[in-house]
Amino acid sequence: MNGSPLDFDRVTIAEVSRHFGRRRALAKVSVTLEAGQITGLLGPNGAGKSTLLSILATLAMPSTGEVRYGTVTAREGGPAVRERLGVLAHELHLYPELTARENLLFFGRLYDLADVESRTGEALARAGLTERANDFVSGFSRGMRQRLALERALLHRPRLLLLDEPFTGLDDASARSLVERLAGLRGEGAIVLVTTHDLDLVDGLLDQAIILKDGRVADVQRPVHDLRDHYRRLVGRGGLA
Repeated sequence: MNGSPLDFDRVTIAEVSRHFGRRRALAKVSVTLEAGQITGLLGPNGAGKSTLLSILATLAMPSTGEVRYGTVTAREGGPAVRERLGVLAHELHLYPELTARENLLFFGRLYDLADVESRTGEALARAGLTERANDFVSGFSRGMRQRLALERALLHRPRLLLLDEPFTGLDDASARSLVERLAGLRGEGAIVLVTTHDLDLVDGLLDQAIILKDGRVADVQRPVHDLRDHYRRLVGRGGLA
């Protein structure tokens, strides 16, 4: 590794806290995400998962502590860091008045991809949307939009992929396909962080599981085994959605 933010092989979260007025969303969270690993970020609603994802995506700043992408912070690395991030949030960031193809072309051109046309065609095929490529997204089901948004997040081949509940709206076949896709990204050396309540789907997929409770790290499990039972012991049955 040469220290360039384009080549970072780990993300280091060091003593990160985030406060909103008097409300504490995160308290001194410290974990490391490695290249070629899939990390699960788990916890009940309100545990701080979305806040941590926003910080990692450079959409929010920590109140204290820092995140380093390789050797640099987001502020130090600037656009060179951000262009290596792929984000799938609960809000899918698709334009309903555009077709599936137009959405991908738009985002690909934002990243100034030289081969945007071919990447768009490949992405539509992976999403199973080739025959719907010229249909407006406004007419798509949630599952179709979810698959398209995932391809939008991966179009520029990010180094760090942040996925917030990526299985939402997917049928069984699409969910299995996503699990296989994530395993493939791990094999390519990506850094993958996924939040999910679908523990059965990711049990056996995750390399480590970070469990948040009340804004703090309750546990880091590595290797991951008996994930659902372990989660219930730490968080309680009511923590599972």
